Amino acid sequence: MPMYVVGHKIPDSDSICGAIALAYLKNQIGEEAIAARLGEPSPETAFILDRFGFEAPLYKEHYAGEQVYIVDHSELTQAPDDIAQATIVGIVDHHKLGDLTTSTPLECWIRPVGCSNTVIKMMYDFYNVEIPKDIAGIMMCAILSDTVIFKSPTCTTADIKCVEALAEIAGIEDYKALGMEMFKVKSAVEGTPARDLVMRDFKDFNMNGNLVGIGQLEVIDLSVFDSVKAELEADIAALKAEGNRHSVLLLLTDIMKEGSEVLVVSDDADLTERAYGKASENGRVWLDGVLSRKKQVVPPLQDAFA
Repeated sequence: MPMYVVGHKIPDSDSICGAIALAYLKNQIGEEAIAARLGEPSPETAFILDRFGFEAPLYKEHYAGEQVYIVDHSELTQAPDDIAQATIVGIVDHHKLGDLTTSTPLECWIRPVGCSNTVIKMMYDFYNVEIPKDIAGIMMCAILSDTVIFKSPTCTTADIKCVEALAEIAGIEDYKALGMEMFKVKSAVEGTPARDLVMRDFKDFNMNGNLVGIGQLEVIDLSVFDSVKAELEADIAALKAEGNRHSVLLLLTDIMKEGSEVLVVSDDADLTERAYGKASENGRVWLDGVLSRKKQVVPPLQDAFA
């Protein structure tokens, strides 16, 4: 019986590239595995897969009765809807420990690094398995994406060393230039429906019994949102009502200025002031230096709900 290696809902590059890389590793050590996904690849992920000659993993929504290896999260809200009827055999992640639980022992590789693919590179090293050139390429790109080309405060020495090693295997001389190509793809928002933009990198969190949705759009110039910002604000308000959420936040992150404008709709008018020490005005607040949802946005927000 194979295991399905799958990331979170609304998958990002780390989630999809990690599923491919980990499934390959598992098969090499004699554990049958199939890479899967819970949603469509983002434009950035599609760029990465095309660049290194990969098809998107198997789209699979239901996992009841299956063995599942979770990638890039440990949150019930981000897992398959029927995960309680599946057997979780492992988790590889770089976030806080979430609320997934198991009835049987499992393998856990969770490290405080910038990307799950950094952890997967450590797993390859542990098992002494050679990484193919194409898989090294997508792993490298996933790390560059998650660490914002090393600008993110989540980036560690391990992430940088893994990118350097993977770039050598993949034959990529200027990996930072490739990283900027990826972010140019991310920055192409013209003509994309507001809901597609909001959901491009969106995660739900259970914060002390309150459902909070947080999306993030990383671009090289925030001016690309000037003509669509009002549509984005209307859409996150609709998303909040549709999902019975307490709050929805959308981070518009400028990787060159190294900060984020946060669009927020919430049942708590003082939420950003309590979480970040800055009050929102007309549903907007600029957070200087904030690039990471995982490290700079979610923890203080959870504290605000405690």
